[in-house]
Amino acid sequence: MEDDSFRRDLHEQYFNWMLLELPGAYESEEVNRLTFAYFAISALDILDSLDHVSVEDTIAWVYGLQVLPQTEVGEGNNETTYGFRGSPSVGISFQGHGAHPTAHDGGHLAMTYSALAVLAILGDDYSRVSRDAIVSSIRKLQQSDGSFSPSLIDKQSDMRFLFCAVAISVMLDDWNGVDRNKAVNFIVRSQSFDGGFGLSPGLEAHGGATYCALAALRLITLYDSSWPSSATLASLIDVDRAMKWCMNRQAEGGGFQGRPNKPADTCYAFWLGGSLRMFEIDHLCNHEQLRKFLISAQRKWGGFSKFPQEDLPDLLHSYYGICGFSLLGEPGLKPLAFELGITQRTANRLPGFGPKRTQKTAFD
Repeated sequence: MEDDSFRRDLHEQYFNWMLLELPGAYESEEVNRLTFAYFAISALDILDSLDHVSVEDTIAWVYGLQVLPQTEVGEGNNETTYGFRGSPSVGISFQGHGAHPTAHDGGHLAMTYSALAVLAILGDDYSRVSRDAIVSSIRKLQQSDGSFSPSLIDKQSDMRFLFCAVAISVMLDDWNGVDRNKAVNFIVRSQSFDGGFGLSPGLEAHGGATYCALAALRLITLYDSSWPSSATLASLIDVDRAMKWCMNRQAEGGGFQGRPNKPADTCYAFWLGGSLRMFEIDHLCNHEQLRKFLISAQRKWGGFSKFPQEDLPDLLHSYYGICGFSLLGEPGLKPLAFELGITQRTANRLPGFGPKRTQKTAFD
């Protein structure tokens, strides 16, 4: 008989392995090491299995990747992006609070999001985070169309980094780096004719971009206390078309696809499962078939592959596979604050997210 059980023990083992040593195949991704740490640590948090994580050492390592300003932060200081770098690969020496930037070096929005998520999961109070420098950098990274670039030396700008900027603002409980009107306008203009959202206006709708758009809108409308209470999701976007587009992404075999006519992929159990949860209609998708799909992508070493027919797991799809099972209500898994990409218990410790905020829904 085919085993259809969720192998919690193997997944715990897999993510603990990944924290100790990444396989050689990840060598070319060294600059993303901080995000890999986020995948592993957040997965272990969902699994309620952080026992083997060296908390103090990990927190010290994360702070060692902080990019610190050399002078007082001000609007005229435009030479670099502050926040967190993805790894020490530029040759910086370890310093407990972080290091000043070197040539062609600086913080990155996605890495800063990953760093703040890891620190929050491990119970850090952000007392060593250079908050003003990060907020100042976020302000400089917002483009005239409302989108964000990840760093001052990277000219791409799209929905991914807009989500990171908004999520960081919630984590730090400081919205001074984001022009919310411009950001919301960018999101609204990125809704495609078919209802989903592209990475930028006029681009094809995509499951990951749709999650980033909806999550950013939800965070702004629910957790920014200065945002007008009348400006809800329902008043900003075509909700009916967006819901229909998301529902139609559940493909043959039970998994979710990122775009029409694409095969189902493990990570979209989170990107689209989370989007449906934001619309409060996730109960309408076929949970049984989605679970079967995820089980088929579960590997015998622990973790998940992108497609069921692949032999080896990878960290990204393994993490989002765990997230997918959390959204399905798998027993023993911690529930997600799906709009932030961390567990609800971790999110509730953040001053910008916890129960003190408004209890209205995104549609009120």
